[in-house]
Amino acid sequence: MKTPYSQKVIEHFLNPRNAGKIENPDAKASEGSPACGDMVRVYLKVNPQTLVIEDIKFESFGCASNIATASMATEMVRGKTLEEAKKISWKDVVDALGGLPPVKVHCAVLAVDAIKRAIENYEHTHGILKEKKPTDKEVIRERLEHVIDPAAGMDVIRVGTVKDYEIKDGVVTVYLNIPAQRDFASHIKEEIEETLSPLWDVKEVRVIFSSRD
Repeated sequence: MKTPYSQKVIEHFLNPRNAGKIENPDAKASEGSPACGDMVRVYLKVNPQTLVIEDIKFESFGCASNIATASMATEMVRGKTLEEAKKISWKDVVDALGGLPPVKVHCAVLAVDAIKRAIENYEHTHGILKEKKPTDKEVIRERLEHVIDPAAGMDVIRVGTVKDYEIKDGVVTVYLNIPAQRDFASHIKEEIEETLSPLWDVKEVRVIFSSRD
């Protein structure tokens, strides 16, 4: 029976490179949602002098393509400088794997986006941004659009999980339309804190749940 996957995809699925978790990483980031079917979380260790990615690991929650693309993408950026790693695209990953079925290309997008988000988080927390744009509501919104509400399978902005948000004196406050008792509420809170805390001028992130039951 003919498979829609290349031998390279099958190889990286059966023997994934860089799978696992780095304790105390220099940076990390997630893209996707397990409730939506695919999610990848990336961990980085970066040499502070050379800015070379010395170690990279990923955790995959999804299909064979999700694992294979994360394996290939992390292998492609290992040993690269942050600037070199930023230039790798999802298409580069798909090509390196010998192609993917069209319905699985999004897995490569998730893997590359997670790596680039982790790099961005590293640059924020280590003060090496080329341009330090002050965090405003636009920046907060863009980051919140990467936080998925598992109950809805969409980001917290689009589905209306987030009611409002503001930043004042380095403190970001996010107001939610859900009570703390709702399914996935604690997960959403943690994801919001994780995605906003690395911003270079953010001192604290507060997540306020709705008081309604």
